[in-house]
Amino acid sequence: MTETTQIPLKSKDFYRTIFNKYDRNKDGLISLNELIELIESREYEEDIPQYCVRKILKLHDYNEDQQLNFEEFHEMINNPDLQYVFGHYINRYINWIIPRRQHPSRTVTDGLYEEEYSCYPPAVGMIILSLIQVIIFCVDEATEHDSTRSATGPAAIVFIYEPSKRREVWRYITYMFVHIGIFHLLINLLVQVLLGIPLEMVHKWWRVLLVYSAGVLAGSLGTSIVDPTVKLAGASGGVYALVTAHIASIIMNWNEMSYPIAQLLLFLLVAISDIGTAIYNRYVLDINEHIGYAAHFAGALAGLLVGINVLRNLSVTRTERVIWWVSMVTFSVLMGICVVWNLAWKSYFPREV
Repeated sequence: MTETTQIPLKSKDFYRTIFNKYDRNKDGLISLNELIELIESREYEEDIPQYCVRKILKLHDYNEDQQLNFEEFHEMINNPDLQYVFGHYINRYINWIIPRRQHPSRTVTDGLYEEEYSCYPPAVGMIILSLIQVIIFCVDEATEHDSTRSATGPAAIVFIYEPSKRREVWRYITYMFVHIGIFHLLINLLVQVLLGIPLEMVHKWWRVLLVYSAGVLAGSLGTSIVDPTVKLAGASGGVYALVTAHIASIIMNWNEMSYPIAQLLLFLLVAISDIGTAIYNRYVLDINEHIGYAAHFAGALAGLLVGINVLRNLSVTRTERVIWWVSMVTFSVLMGICVVWNLAWKSYFPREV
């Protein structure tokens, strides 16, 4: 006797996420090729013949346009009659689309976040930014040998954050293009590429660039208040924004991720250990670095708050909406305080030249 498969019903938002993922050209329709890609995406290439997929499409293509709109797609996924189309394969197909609950602490959407990784469009935002930083470093180094160690090259003079030149407002952002020595450059490049590209593959380059830029700006504004005499060079504010952006993504996609607790602890460990090292170097060892703990901490905080606001949330809950608003208000208030402080309390800072 053939056992009947009961397909659990989920909210339309759940299926909308799957539909949007495989609607590659974003025309609001699933074509035959896109449906084939969906079914074959978990190594079913040798299991399901194409004529079966065509049969599925035909059964649910009510307007006969050779494509499925969302309503047709939703009915297809929840149609128990699919059992008659290609036998036991539907069990495997449905178990992927709607995973079984394997543990009380896991949800039916566990692993959905990992399914969102895509190389289309290419994740090149951090790569292009890194190339610009390399070019600027080479220009300074070629103009005057070893000038990058003292930040005296032509680009450094224009871009570095100088407390006494705060009226040149571009310096609050452009200091990220200047690095003190090759080691400083390589570390930042390595970290921002390794952390930035995975984020871009899920959230797209422009969201990641917004988070990165917010971290850079917060790093200079935070340092100007906590350490008003310190110059800034390097992209650590942006890099730490990427670290905590991963934390923000984990928080907002907790139920859609595999092993979110382990991922969260890993990124927290990285952020806390490095910020702690920066504080130790600054106040215990008295190492006067161009990059201080304030830029690290402010960049990390900005990455968390802005990441919650701009990175993708695959399934929005009421609690996450509250977190979204709290983070947006908190970031706006903190940035507002920093800007007003820099504009209104001029006596707090070194005299401008």
